[in-house]
Amino acid sequence: MRLIGVLFFLISVHGSAQWKDFVVNPRGDTLNRVDMSGKKQGPWVIKVPDLRGERGYEEEGYFENDVKEGEWKRFSLEGVKIAQENYRWGKLNGKQQYFSYNGGMQREESWRAIDPANAYDTVPVYDLKDPTLEIARVVVKNDGIALKHGKWTYYDPREGTVEATEQYVMNKLQTDGGDMIADDDLRPIDISKGKSKSDTAANKTVQKPQAVLDYEKKNSGKKSIKVRDGKTGNLPKP
Repeated sequence: MRLIGVLFFLISVHGSAQWKDFVVNPRGDTLNRVDMSGKKQGPWVIKVPDLRGERGYEEEGYFENDVKEGEWKRFSLEGVKIAQENYRWGKLNGKQQYFSYNGGMQREESWRAIDPANAYDTVPVYDLKDPTLEIARVVVKNDGIALKHGKWTYYDPREGTVEATEQYVMNKLQTDGGDMIADDDLRPIDISKGKSKSDTAANKTVQKPQAVLDYEKKNSGKKSIKVRDGKTGNLPKP
């Protein structure tokens, strides 16, 4: 029995020696690990208290070399899930879901992260009326942020009904006719020069869909939400 205790102690010492800092939850799980180089690693739980009228929250997920990776969930301090996000290379990637403090779906977003090792990314553009029809391919410069890419859906959180939808291609809003707002930024890029093949073309001004305008008008009096660029921000210590 004493031998088992000694072995357990040695294993514990060896495990803790890998980390500069960490916490152990009541179940014995090692969380909030910081490696010897000061980088966050593995599973984390971060609690942010109420502050100056801003509601606090608690989020949980996984860090890899100091940036968020994979699925992250955010809860109100009362335990209601208010967000479910997905990360790649520390940036939002894929489907994101956001809920009201009563648990109703508010919106679904779609983002695309670009590998920081690549200076450019190439993506296909599909016809809105025929999602199987590829109408173009675009090359986009990597500016180090996640880009809105795909379908965004806005819901009435009480009724659960869809109020508006938007379709984005690499941060540009796509209209029903296939045009883009400021679509000159999406023209093919000459990688050798880092410029668009058509630097002189004027940006188009396209109105947002009426459903989106109605949604924004309906929610104009509500507290604004901070705009995100999809990156992992500086996080407070738990």
